[in-house]
Amino acid sequence: LHALEDYSVSAAGGFTQPIDPDLVPSVTNYLSIFGAVGMTAYFGFLEVCEPKEGETVLVSGAAGAVGSLVGQLAKIVGCRVIGIAGGPEKCAKLTEKYGYDAAIDYRGKDEAALTAAIAEAAPNGVDVIFENVGGIILDAGLMNLNLYARVGLCGLISEYNTEPRGIRNLWQLIVKRAQIRGLLVSDYVERFGEGAAKMGQWAAAGKLNIEEHIDEGLENTFESFMRLFAGTNQGKMILKII
Repeated sequence: LHALEDYSVSAAGGFTQPIDPDLVPSVTNYLSIFGAVGMTAYFGFLEVCEPKEGETVLVSGAAGAVGSLVGQLAKIVGCRVIGIAGGPEKCAKLTEKYGYDAAIDYRGKDEAALTAAIAEAAPNGVDVIFENVGGIILDAGLMNLNLYARVGLCGLISEYNTEPRGIRNLWQLIVKRAQIRGLLVSDYVERFGEGAAKMGQWAAAGKLNIEEHIDEGLENTFESFMRLFAGTNQGKMILKII
């Protein structure tokens, strides 16, 4: 979390890069599709998860800033995509706006119900999981893995303010000869230009929908931050302070 301030002095390089506001519809796009969010989706999904055309992809936190982009990238490379999100409004947005093939509402479901819902949406199993949530959602996904599946571990937001429960179905990685790999976007900083160029091409071609949730006013800092944990934001959460 960076400081909320009018001006900053930073060393050039790494995450700090000059921007050209004339190249994008809104300068805030540099905080979403062309920033860490977009690069996490691009490199985390395409390089860590190594999706193949025709495979089935499961995305948790699918209506969030990263998850919504991952689902769209999966469609671009020819995958079938299932998203998990909270509430009927977000689930409808997955299929109607982001192109997901199916959406699962996790609210009100225990691990067994989630496992069954994933099996119904993916009767032939899951080849790739892009995980943003963890907890029972990850365990339910693991119970639906295909042989040699890949799990990209981007986040565990369900466990950030609780005692970690651990992965209870870890044995599925053995049975299915699957692999799980953590990812940090900072590993790809030197390649951000490459990722931004591709994301820009797809966005210009109408293949990517970009959504940003912008709150205004420094006084709304706490409320805006807590939206991330309550799941009430739509897309990238941005606080405009000036």
